[in-house]
Amino acid sequence: MTEMTARETSLAAPGAFARLRSLAQSLGLLWVLILLCAFAVYLSPSFIQTGNLLNVGRQVALFGIVSVGMTFVILTRGIDLSVGSIVGVVAVTSALMLASGVPIPLTMLAALAIGAAFGAVNGAGVVFFGMPPFIMTLGTLVMGRGIAMTIANGEPKTLGEAADAFYFLGGGFLLGIPVPIWIFAAIAAGAFVVLRYTPFGRQVYAVGSNTEAARLAGIPVRRVLMSVYIISGVLSALTALIFVSRLTVGEPTAGTNLELEAISIVVIGGTSLFGGEGGVIGTVIGAAIIAVMANILNLLGISPFTQQIVKGAIIIAAVMFEVYRHRRRS
Repeated sequence: MTEMTARETSLAAPGAFARLRSLAQSLGLLWVLILLCAFAVYLSPSFIQTGNLLNVGRQVALFGIVSVGMTFVILTRGIDLSVGSIVGVVAVTSALMLASGVPIPLTMLAALAIGAAFGAVNGAGVVFFGMPPFIMTLGTLVMGRGIAMTIANGEPKTLGEAADAFYFLGGGFLLGIPVPIWIFAAIAAGAFVVLRYTPFGRQVYAVGSNTEAARLAGIPVRRVLMSVYIISGVLSALTALIFVSRLTVGEPTAGTNLELEAISIVVIGGTSLFGGEGGVIGTVIGAAIIAVMANILNLLGISPFTQQIVKGAIIIAAVMFEVYRHRRRS
């Protein structure tokens, strides 16, 4: 092992105390989820009906896929506000491609490439031009939504004859479980392995913990930052494909406010907005908590407008708690 590699490993590898703290957080979140489910059953026994549980699982998958990408970004002390508009652009683009007869595999590759391109633009703005991630991704959020509305002329786009063949991705079942849940499980498992057991994962934590120290240790900070934004863009595009597949229509407004859902999920899951702490397990549980809470509100017949108030309060509370926790440690 070279001296530089040793320094990098020492800087990036999470200590035993940090791992125990992360495990404790995950266990605490799991108990919160269990209590929420018990409360849901108490309020409405229909919560545990198979159809309702499958719907909750689909919601967890849709929110969770994009939240995994957001986890990578936030771990580096960044943020990606453009994920929702990426979903909108990819939704209308893929719908138009499918309707014009482009093969499904080629359409999917093009969609993921669009997501990667948006991520690369975000990363380039942050890395090469020194733009704050909030401002850079806010700009691409607005641009992306404008691009989606322009391409679609403000109208939903149908898939044409490809609708039935493409439906399996978002609406199909595999071994009795919705396909999106399988996709989310594979992505979450892969992200967990990458963050926990690979050099790139250690570099992500190192950059988020102390960017300058990571640079001095020889970690390719620019490459890491570019990579996490591209990952976020690709997973946003995949989420869009699942949306389009299930709804069989490409909405230019698809993914509106999805960035807020993803950020709240990641923060509730214990990933620090100050970078370098958290992980995918917490994000998975956070996605389940948000989905179960939304389902409870729906079962109780709570107005969608009131639900927005509740979600906003949850985001504020989660961020306030994270700021308080950070101040206590510093």
